[in-house]
Amino acid sequence: MMTGFQSAQATVNHIQIHYLRKGTGPPLLLLHGYPQTHIMWHKVVQTLAEHYTVIASDLRGYGDSSTPETDDQHLPYSKRVMADDQLLLMKSLGFDQFYLMAHDRGARVAHRLALDAPEAVVKLILLDIAPTLYMYENTTMAFASAYFHWFLLIQPFNLPEIFIGGNTRYFLQAIFRAKPGHQDIHTDAAVAEYLRCFDESTIHASCEDYRASATIDLQHDQTDRDQKNIIQCPLLIMWGAHGIIGKLYDPVQVWQSYAKDVKGVEVAAGHFIPEECPEALLANVIPFLQDTL
Repeated sequence: MMTGFQSAQATVNHIQIHYLRKGTGPPLLLLHGYPQTHIMWHKVVQTLAEHYTVIASDLRGYGDSSTPETDDQHLPYSKRVMADDQLLLMKSLGFDQFYLMAHDRGARVAHRLALDAPEAVVKLILLDIAPTLYMYENTTMAFASAYFHWFLLIQPFNLPEIFIGGNTRYFLQAIFRAKPGHQDIHTDAAVAEYLRCFDESTIHASCEDYRASATIDLQHDQTDRDQKNIIQCPLLIMWGAHGIIGKLYDPVQVWQSYAKDVKGVEVAAGHFIPEECPEALLANVIPFLQDTL
């Protein structure tokens, strides 16, 4: 699915981060969402690799990366630690500065990375999210109904693990095959790869990712708000016209409180933008990243 990419493992923060690499231009790090892996970029990476050195990695707890043990504070799955993994990965490859594009959970990691290492992220693209703190503070019935999994996965161990693990295939099919046309969006090969990686340890780790977002991550986000720490690099927000983010919020207005320089684009898609409308993604991303490092 990602022909010609080099597959490798990097040891960072005492764990293994799996990644694929291709290209010779300025470095571009890609981070995936839930419950996916780096494979979610398969419709756009070949074109991106013509312009950039593409690094498509698996977050800790996902794909073929490590699923380290957690603690009572969920700190090992805080976005701060997960962001540090990716920063150290890029430094290990010789990239002290890079472009960063991320979707869903990966976008929350990318948000944190841009705050904690502003010197590293030159330009940032976040796909179909609003800030975590903002979304929790503005929870409505519409949001809770559409994003029910946010509130399922944060339940104490091991309720969601047993719920999802009891029929993992059904759970993923409910996400990737719920609507007509989804087979064209999420190919059988991609879904098979997501299912392969969604084993017992990954299910638990991904729940910890969400538990961290409802606890330690909110503390970090509140500290940033108190200290007026916002994203310093140019930020492009993209959201799907058929998704929830644009229906519930004004994405550009929301992000203007969290970033210094915000541009926004709505595309004809739902939540899974890189797989639903790859051409529209590339048409907006490549011009935004025109200036080389």
